[in-house]
Amino acid sequence: MPAANDALVVLEKVNKHFGDLHVLRDIDLRVDRGEVIVVIGPSGSGKSTLCRAINRLETIDSGTITVDGRPLPQEGKALAHLRADVGMVFQAFNLFAHKTILDNVTLGPIKVKGTPKAQARAEAMALLERVGVANQADKFPAQLSGGQQQRVAIARSLAMSPKVMLFDEPTSALDPEMINEVLDVMTDLAHEGMTMIVVTHEMGFARRAANRVVFMADGEIQEEADPETFFTAPTSARAKDFLSKILTH
Repeated sequence: MPAANDALVVLEKVNKHFGDLHVLRDIDLRVDRGEVIVVIGPSGSGKSTLCRAINRLETIDSGTITVDGRPLPQEGKALAHLRADVGMVFQAFNLFAHKTILDNVTLGPIKVKGTPKAQARAEAMALLERVGVANQADKFPAQLSGGQQQRVAIARSLAMSPKVMLFDEPTSALDPEMINEVLDVMTDLAHEGMTMIVVTHEMGFARRAANRVVFMADGEIQEEADPETFFTAPTSARAKDFLSKILTH
C-alpha cells in the first residue's frame, strides 16, 4: 500500500537479529516530511540499530524500509545516492583527520554529486557559518574541540542536501559544556523544517524540538506520543520506569 505523499521514511514490520539476540522486533514507524522524531529508551533497546538500518549501515532480516517512496537499495551507486539523501551524524565525529575542516565539508558534494569546487567551497563556508565554525575552516579536526568537530560533522551532512538527517547519540561523546552548542544547532535545524530522526539521552532537546517521542525497549516501540504527553503522562510501564529513573537525577 503506497504511503501518503508526506511520508518520507516508512518502516514496516522490520526485524533484525544479531545471532540469538532479536534487536528489532516488528518495527512499524512512519516519519513525515519536516517531522522531528526523538527516539529514547534504555541502553540495548535497539535505538542505534534502528537508526543505522535506515541508511543501510545495518541490514535487516525482514520487513521493508522506504525513503521517499523507494525501498532501500542493496549496494552500489543506488546505495551511495541513498546515503546522500539520508544524512547521518554519529557519536564519533568521523572527520578525515588529514583534511581541513573546509575540505571535510566539500569532499562529498565534489566527489559524489559532482559539484564544481568553487561552488562546493562557497556552500561549505555558508554551512560552517550556519553552525558557528566558519572561522575554523582552515584548521584540522584535531585543532577543534569535540563540540566544534560535531558541528562540522553536521555541516558535512547538510552539504549533501539530505532529505532526512539521522543523529545517533550525537552528544554522548562530548564534555557537558559542549553539549548545548551541538543541541542548539540541531534545534535550529528542527525549527527550519529539516526531517530528523534523533537517538539521544537529552530529554531537554526531546521536549524542545521533537514533534514526536518514540520510546523503545527490548527491541520494540513501546510508546509514541508528543513530548508533552510522553513526559507528563506515559502509558506503558517500561516508559514510566525509564522516566522515573532519568527525571529524578
